[in-house]
Amino acid sequence: GVQGSQTVCASDESSGTYPIVLAVSEDWNGGSGAGNGLGTLYAFEKAAKLAQEKHGVDLKAALAKGEISASLYHTAGKGTRLAPLPAGENNNKPGVKLPFGLRGKDGKLQSLTVLESVVKQTGIYASSRKGRLSVFWGDQVFIPSAPFQYKSTHHIDILCTLLGDTAPTAEEWVAQGLDKYGVIACLETAVPGRLDAAQVEKVSHETATEMLGKLGTVRQVGPSLGSFSVSAAILAALTEEYATELAEKKAKFDTDPHFWMPLTLSEEDYIKLMEKKGTDVAISKAHHQRMSKMKASFELGDYGFFCA
Repeated sequence: GVQGSQTVCASDESSGTYPIVLAVSEDWNGGSGAGNGLGTLYAFEKAAKLAQEKHGVDLKAALAKGEISASLYHTAGKGTRLAPLPAGENNNKPGVKLPFGLRGKDGKLQSLTVLESVVKQTGIYASSRKGRLSVFWGDQVFIPSAPFQYKSTHHIDILCTLLGDTAPTAEEWVAQGLDKYGVIACLETAVPGRLDAAQVEKVSHETATEMLGKLGTVRQVGPSLGSFSVSAAILAALTEEYATELAEKKAKFDTDPHFWMPLTLSEEDYIKLMEKKGTDVAISKAHHQRMSKMKASFELGDYGFFCA
């Protein structure tokens, strides 16, 4: 948890309601969990309920009005890659303490965990993401190379490492290991200066070129970092779409294969990619059609849909 919340999350500008730290858990009926897709929707629903009960705050309304920005940190996993450090925290990997502390307003030095360092680091995006929910991983520390103060142009934006200013060649694709990762491709649009994006996962340069070429002219590509932000509107639309699954608490859906890929790829290409994952064609086809129907009924307004 965020033990040093008074230091890590303290604001210099406000002594009012915010910031609020809300801790919720995933009480899922399915043995393999909700996945980070349904898990995100479920966690926000629980956090909104908790905010109302404990603080009298309507989190959904505040987000929809653009009054606040919200961040969600997934902390699941026992920390295999961090071993043996998580063992000292009962395999709670975000709870691993760092070898340096953070000095609070009272001048006292407090210990700092991996999660607290991620919370502090990602706070730089807050001012640019009013009306949005940002989703991060509780053990993912990164140094932004792109401006963190920006104006949102799409309902969904995903963090990635864009490589170069042009689409990579086949040789560069292999050299950068793009065939081993989920890849985000930025595509030219009819709107001057605005790029849309699409996601493919663990494919060759030839396959990626074929799939993405159907969507438009590729400008840049790079591996996805997984973290993303969504507008209050698309968050509400996804929550409504998956209301049954959220109530039953049995299904498992992840963001990349079950949200972003069907929302950005053609039905044919989505089915091909999911076949490689061992998913039955009929299931992939039905899921793509479901997501396409949701997307078609969603009002974009002045925003684009998906970008990097």
